Amino acid sequence: MTTSPRADRPLLHLFSSIAFLALLFGSAGCGQKGSGSSRGGSDVGSTGDYVNGTPLPERREGTSFFGSNVQRGQFHPIYFDFDSQSIRSAESGKIQEIANFMKNGSPEIIIAGFTDERGTAEYNRGLGDRRAGAVREALIAAGVDASRIQTVSFGMDMPAESGSNESAWAKNRRAEVGVIK
Repeated sequence: MTTSPRADRPLLHLFSSIAFLALLFGSAGCGQKGSGSSRGGSDVGSTGDYVNGTPLPERREGTSFFGSNVQRGQFHPIYFDFDSQSIRSAESGKIQEIANFMKNGSPEIIIAGFTDERGTAEYNRGLGDRRAGAVREALIAAGVDASRIQTVSFGMDMPAESGSNESAWAKNRRAEVGVIK
């Protein structure tokens, strides 16, 4: 018994569709980073080594937001609304204070983005990254050299205040700035 070429078409079409989808989805998350990048960590919420078109500096070896070479607490946290990375107008004075500090020849800084506990860990890591990036972009717009600003996201992993209520959530939706010594 012989089969006609038409009888094999649905099977061939199925296999070619599967191969196309595998190729499409297999390469969707494989964006290239800049050459020699050592940024490391999760890229959730960012596009390679760029945030809003401004290249991120190389990650300084041994720099960790919670490391002994980073002074935290010099600046007040910048707070965000629920599910937002937009900087509130009430927070612009804090941005300007950091920008003035940076323009006076201070060392590098690292901005950490945080969220409240609502949402998935992956979504919150991305939102924290976008919040840190928004502060970074605001500082660049205020005249700070982009190469002196690093960012990191902790998402919901490091709450400033425990609790599952609006008061705690509002304090956890923030970006904090550490000065690298």
